[in-house]
Amino acid sequence: MSLITRGLRVCYGSSLPAIALTSTANKFRPFCRTYSVTQKQVPKKMAAERTLPQIFKFVDKNAESYKALLKEAVAIPSVSCDPKYRDDCVRMVHWMQDKLQEVGASTELRDVGYQTIDDKQIKLPPVLIGSLGNVPTKNTICVYGHLDVQPALKSDGWETEPFDLQERNGKLYGRGSTDDKGPVLGWLHAINAYKGIGEELPVNLKFIFECMEESGSEGLDELLMEKLKPEGFFDNVDYVCISDNYWLGTTKPCITYGLRGISYYFLEVECAKMDLHSGVYGGTVHEAMSDLIYLMNTLVDKDGKILITDVYKSVAPLVESEKKLYNSIDFDPEAYRQSIAAHKLAHNGVKEQLLMHRWRYPSLSLHGIEGAAFQPGAKTVIPGKVIGKFSIRIVPNQEPEEIEQLVFDYINKKWAERGSPNKMRITAQSGRAWTENPNHPHYQAAARATKLIYQTDPDMSREGGSIPVTITLQEASSRNVLLLPMGAGDDMAHSQNEKLNVRNYIEGIKLFAAYLYEVGILPK
Repeated sequence: MSLITRGLRVCYGSSLPAIALTSTANKFRPFCRTYSVTQKQVPKKMAAERTLPQIFKFVDKNAESYKALLKEAVAIPSVSCDPKYRDDCVRMVHWMQDKLQEVGASTELRDVGYQTIDDKQIKLPPVLIGSLGNVPTKNTICVYGHLDVQPALKSDGWETEPFDLQERNGKLYGRGSTDDKGPVLGWLHAINAYKGIGEELPVNLKFIFECMEESGSEGLDELLMEKLKPEGFFDNVDYVCISDNYWLGTTKPCITYGLRGISYYFLEVECAKMDLHSGVYGGTVHEAMSDLIYLMNTLVDKDGKILITDVYKSVAPLVESEKKLYNSIDFDPEAYRQSIAAHKLAHNGVKEQLLMHRWRYPSLSLHGIEGAAFQPGAKTVIPGKVIGKFSIRIVPNQEPEEIEQLVFDYINKKWAERGSPNKMRITAQSGRAWTENPNHPHYQAAARATKLIYQTDPDMSREGGSIPVTITLQEASSRNVLLLPMGAGDDMAHSQNEKLNVRNYIEGIKLFAAYLYEVGILPK
């Protein structure tokens, strides 16, 4: 799941180039709607009581080969934010193309142009487009996933090399294991399982796999909206499925129907054209770092309340029917606290408050300072220019342009109050929040599949993270979009020691196979 989004309002320096928003105004679905679903009659050979148990047995039998293939994928350091790994990103796309072709899919690599980094034009990795099956009587699912990963070094605090998948205590540790290489391979293994027992796939499949999701999915919006949609790629798509998120906790599965958006900011302060020696220049210049720390300290209080004027004004009001939903969600605040080794949780650890502030209220996080000394040891430099990075996770009814303007106005006001002679500049890049209808037949099919695998009804949950392509796929296809997680809530995606539980990986493959079956019996 990405931390950076598309739809740049203003582009700063070496960050992503400006991309015009291609999506229309946000249209939020009704929270609940009642559907009557009549399932199709299916051939006896495709009956669930015969086919799915055979598939599950096949998956269990081939578990070691699935781990081996994930190890192969993790070994490719497809870090999209660093140009020195660009060849590895391209290699990763070609690797996945070969795997899709091996299961019989037709594939195509689509060029999405270049990006500008440090005033240099660097070619973007191609997007992998695929198709498997074209039976008019079958439903068609479009599957999206990403093949790129966040940076990782053993020196960051990993117990083992991040690009060498290691199994310890039933967990598969490696960068990209859960975000998102494991889930992407899960679809491949589910297809292979059907083929392995000699059964036809119950649905047609289309694939969109990119290798820039962790860096804003540059070029993907244009490909989807301006090329694939006019070309008719989505014409026969009935449903869209994404597996790039996680369970709420560690024991109970969930299906996700909402995501927060994100508004990411680059706050730059410059005091000199070069870094300075503090022993020579200290006390004689207005230091940029002091100004930046002042500004960033005005954004949020110790309890997480955002201090930016009117930022909560447009948040959708909490209605009683929604409030009741939080009571039934399976979520253990103490287990959550222990999983991240936090000293204390916000909001006094109250379950309902934690969930609401994770899902339906905005939050502001400070991420770091570019240009500051971060290496071990004492460095006595005065940075000539520093860039503070922070973001606001935005929620339904909050539009990115509105939030950006509130932030700009607030920062400019605080800067005037500071009275510094230094240069200040703030830029932003944003993506909207997304919601779907959890009572849609597509969601109910996924719920049946989940219950079959895990013997419990999944929680219908929202998530605090952002996957901007979700909205684009929704608008490009005009179809229901569903997020079907494979990983657990403690997988530590983007962090040190990212992992995917062996149980979640193997049972997740079965879940994908069962999901294909359940969607296959929905009315066409």
